[in-house]
Amino acid sequence: MLLPPTHGKTELIEVVRITDPARHLSSENLAGDTAAIWAGDQAQQALSLIADLPDGELYRCFLPGWGIRAHDSTDLLFEIAFCFRCHGARIWAPHLPAEQQAQTFDAESPAARELLRRVRSCLPD
Repeated sequence: MLLPPTHGKTELIEVVRITDPARHLSSENLAGDTAAIWAGDQAQQALSLIADLPDGELYRCFLPGWGIRAHDSTDLLFEIAFCFRCHGARIWAPHLPAEQQAQTFDAESPAARELLRRVRSCLPD
């Protein structure tokens, strides 16, 4: 997956459990509840997994259940909503070209399965 150019500045990632998936079809940002904060190596590993997501075939639903917010020391850099059912991702970032705002990924790939496992582990039992 193509990450925004600012991804190299990421210091921490907010893992977001999306509470209203239908909202993300036309929204201006990612909305949901923060499930965890990943910093340091954990944040970098997550970005590596996301960057390693191979292209996939898009299905129809785009009802994302998970997202991330990437931050540097002072600012929000970008947000991504993931739909592991339809293999779609939506990225919000300043000055991001329109062709990069909606991307596909193979949700069955090892990188996607590991990313999904990590975000799901943020939920309380």
